[in-house]
Amino acid sequence: MSERAIWQLSACDLAEAVRARKISAEAAVGASVERMRARNGRINAVVDDLGDAAIEEARRLDVRFAESGPVGPLHGVPVTIKENVDQKGRATPNGVAAFREVVAPDDAPIVRNLKNAGAVIIGRTNTPEFSFRATTDNELHGRTLNPWDDEASPGGSSGGAAAAVMSGMGALAHGNDIGGSLRFPCAATGAATVKPGLGRVPAYNPSAKAERGLLAQMMSVQGIIAREVRDVRAGLQAAIAYDPNDPWMVPMPFAGPAHEGPLRVAVTRDSFEFDLHPAVEQAITTAADCLADAGYEIVEIEPPLVRECGELGYRALMGEVTELMGADIEKYGSDTIKQIFQDYFTLFAPLAGKELLQAIAQRAHYVRSWTLFMEDYPLVLTPFLLAPVYGWNRDAEGVEGVRDVLGKAHYSFAMNFMGLPAGHISAGFHDGLPVGVQIVGRRFREDMILDACEVVEKKVGVMADRLFARGD
Repeated sequence: MSERAIWQLSACDLAEAVRARKISAEAAVGASVERMRARNGRINAVVDDLGDAAIEEARRLDVRFAESGPVGPLHGVPVTIKENVDQKGRATPNGVAAFREVVAPDDAPIVRNLKNAGAVIIGRTNTPEFSFRATTDNELHGRTLNPWDDEASPGGSSGGAAAAVMSGMGALAHGNDIGGSLRFPCAATGAATVKPGLGRVPAYNPSAKAERGLLAQMMSVQGIIAREVRDVRAGLQAAIAYDPNDPWMVPMPFAGPAHEGPLRVAVTRDSFEFDLHPAVEQAITTAADCLADAGYEIVEIEPPLVRECGELGYRALMGEVTELMGADIEKYGSDTIKQIFQDYFTLFAPLAGKELLQAIAQRAHYVRSWTLFMEDYPLVLTPFLLAPVYGWNRDAEGVEGVRDVLGKAHYSFAMNFMGLPAGHISAGFHDGLPVGVQIVGRRFREDMILDACEVVEKKVGVMADRLFARGD
């Protein structure tokens, strides 16, 4: 086992150490709980401390291990759950003070799947109001800090998840993504993730009083944030267990067939009418060079219709939000979130009526264009943010602030609208903060995306190692 502190170990190393009886589940979980309680007062990533119950569960797992071996591949691995997903007996407020009394009657599928794999939940993480900001702050729990820099955003809406895992509060963090909420926090903190494709990970909240809108059903996915790519893989493999509560769920094996010959990667640097920051351009070059050195065939070529797809997809989502969430936002939201939504609507004018139906129909055109393109280019390397991470409250600084954060996020929104999987990995460092890139893949080929992300990580390094080296 590594000389690292137990709380610093990767999920894979931790699980292996428990299986090899080098440490107990209680020691693994206890170390993360101790770290959480030492660090969280500063970061405010975990807003529901379940440490005592987690240690008791770890003790039960140790007894179970002695009797019959590990319960699953994540036996004894400490994890966190984002507070917008149901966990039996805990509140699911979704960052809204008025919803603090919404208590889950049962576990969401991803919570159940992680627990069935042997993971132990040590806490629940912060999310902005209605999980609809690219930073993490709310009137219920306050602001989550970026562990690198207090003035930088931790990303959103899974900012609590990323800040927790990068600070050593759990080896894996659950998050979700409707327009970038797994990838924005990873861009901000240097964590690794892959936004799964539509139908890959089961999603359902037993506490929900009504079904989500159609676009939310198609665009929102559950996923894993971790310090290392291999841990994202391990967590996602556990998370994809079939659950019939999700009608979109497709019970596909995690890994697809091996690709014959060099795998072609399309590389784009197109920033549309916006500037591409030199640090982001360098990160794309670094990632492309890493992949080329590993035997991937790199082709500089523009993928189809990204800006149009991202723009139309987000305008369609805003139309659905207006109709199905608008009353709750107006009634229960803070003045800050209500103004931010007005700025969203200014930048991405909500579609309604026939235009909304036409946009949903047009989605098939974008998906078809990309699936045909990806016949030749199974992976696509793109920018994610067009500049290094923004200030923690930038999206609350009027229309220009929202434009700076989300108005340039077409590479994010397009992948949600089309339901394509997309990973995020750091490929550089600028002004004290990580700089990342996005790697998009075919449906149900998260494994290929993670393979490529691991290649970049191997050359560039694990960002958490730099963070821990600072003594944070």
